[in-house]
Amino acid sequence: MTKAALEAEGERETRQTIAPVPSSVPAVPPSLHASLMARLDRLGPAKEVAQAGATLGREFSHALLAAVVRKPEAELQSPLDRIVAAGLLFRQGAPPNAAYLFKHALVQDAAYSTLLRSRRQQLHSRIVTAIEGQFPEIVEAQPEVLARHCAEAGSVEKAVGYWLKAGQQAIARWAMTEGVAQLRKGLDLLSGMPDDAARLEREIDLQIKLGQALSATPRRRLAKHLLARMSSASY
Repeated sequence: MTKAALEAEGERETRQTIAPVPSSVPAVPPSLHASLMARLDRLGPAKEVAQAGATLGREFSHALLAAVVRKPEAELQSPLDRIVAAGLLFRQGAPPNAAYLFKHALVQDAAYSTLLRSRRQQLHSRIVTAIEGQFPEIVEAQPEVLARHCAEAGSVEKAVGYWLKAGQQAIARWAMTEGVAQLRKGLDLLSGMPDDAARLEREIDLQIKLGQALSATPRRRLAKHLLARMSSASY
């Protein structure tokens, strides 16, 4: 909020210098959210890049952002420099191998909230296309990321498939709680699919994996409990 006030003060002084009649002092935003929105608005054209980054998540790579915004490197670097200079993004490394992190989750939320629904869906769809086409390592290692973007893009069937894959991977590494949550997200999305054989097949796959995860959870807890008792008894 202090940064927002300082930036607004700087704009007021600039207007007073160039205007015949000094403008009134701008009001300090009454809330943190309003101050973040005001700071994003002051980014000008760079705000669009901030919105694309916010759609990717709180952390994102330069390479993935470039694939989504589809701008020449020179046109992408300038707005990114401005967002970093404003203190809204942290940058690690040098482009095109740089990684970015929003200073706070609230900054990401504020940038994402300024997008119209149609633009959000378009960006999420672009993200899915970029990841599937250029980043096979993400497809393989982080299907939950694709599931979320597919769901937001309105690609329900693909989202269900990726939630199933994410759940299967979680179960394979014995992350049962995570796997149950991901499989249930897939089941929740089934209502958006046509009531046909493909939907029934997906539901059966999800329910079978969910049953496996739920049945394995008590055994895992028991095993951990027994191991803990054996460890304490050894002393």
